[in-house]
Amino acid sequence: MTTTTPLDLTADLTTLTAAVCDLASVSGDEAALADAVEAALRGYPHLEVLRDGDAVVARTHLGRPSRVVVAGHIDTVPVTTDPANLPTRLEGAGADAVLWGRGTVDMKGGVAVQLALAAALTEPTRDVTWVFYDHEEVEASLNGLGRIAREHPDWLAADFAVLCEPTDAGLEGGCNGTLRAEVRVPGVAAHSARAWTGVNAIHGAAPVLAALAAYEPASVEVDGLVYREGLNAVLISGGVATNVVPDRCVVTVNYRFAPSRSVDEAEAHVRDLFDGYEVVVTDSAAGARPGLDDPAAAEFAAAVLGVTGGAPAPKYGWTDVARFSALGVPAVNFGPGDPLLAHKDDERLPVAQLDLCHDALRAWLTA
Repeated sequence: MTTTTPLDLTADLTTLTAAVCDLASVSGDEAALADAVEAALRGYPHLEVLRDGDAVVARTHLGRPSRVVVAGHIDTVPVTTDPANLPTRLEGAGADAVLWGRGTVDMKGGVAVQLALAAALTEPTRDVTWVFYDHEEVEASLNGLGRIAREHPDWLAADFAVLCEPTDAGLEGGCNGTLRAEVRVPGVAAHSARAWTGVNAIHGAAPVLAALAAYEPASVEVDGLVYREGLNAVLISGGVATNVVPDRCVVTVNYRFAPSRSVDEAEAHVRDLFDGYEVVVTDSAAGARPGLDDPAAAEFAAAVLGVTGGAPAPKYGWTDVARFSALGVPAVNFGPGDPLLAHKDDERLPVAQLDLCHDALRAWLTA
């Protein structure tokens, strides 16, 4: 039987982040980290701690006039071995220190900030629900936050939500939607020595790829923020043997669409582009409008930007702010780490951003 080193939520943020990251938790294998998070939070009497699968929820009950959710996922994409990106390593010192390793950016830096604040803030000015959930980096049907929304919707009841996804310590509103579809190209199998008796499906995919190469994605303004769309081939498959003309080719495309479009509108757009081909949608999730005109969001923006500076920006990727939006809870993205480094083998986090995000969230929750 293996034991996990307990998490010290009073440690400095760099040490806590490294400890959370070094507990590897690739999607589907989050139990050890969830156990450690639950055990650490149960040591604080001001928190009610709940568990569903490998998702942990901790919340205050102080009778405040409003409740907010601060959420983050505890899973990561797979760890690499060449080069190894776990265990973490710290390079530099002071303001220039950088923590390297899987999960530092996406998104255990944000999780460490959540844990530190959950432990320290015994008397926040708003009741707070801290959510640490599983299975974010895989298909939407497995998402732990979605599971909680279905099975324990009262756990997510709130006036406002913050998702601590990496934003480079900036405030990002809303998110793009995402849709994946297979564009299926038919053919007729034949021996490659007598190719003229068949129809090559891989060759037949050339117009699909040409359409994608020529596609000009839109930039769409939504509530004052400009969202960049994208439509790309992400997988291609076809063929059964090196001496057979393939009778089938599948091009999988991913459409990232502005939150002004519904999933149905996004699907119609993809079907129009590939008219004449069989198009099978395999996964989709709606985006979320910025919602920054909501009074709770405006209060958050004023408090956080007063510490970090800057101005709100759009979130180009899909995040779980869309799930909160679907529940009628305004939500924004705010967390440490450059999102361009998420999932990269050289994932790394300037530790100064940990303190910046911690101080900004603390200012908001104690104002």
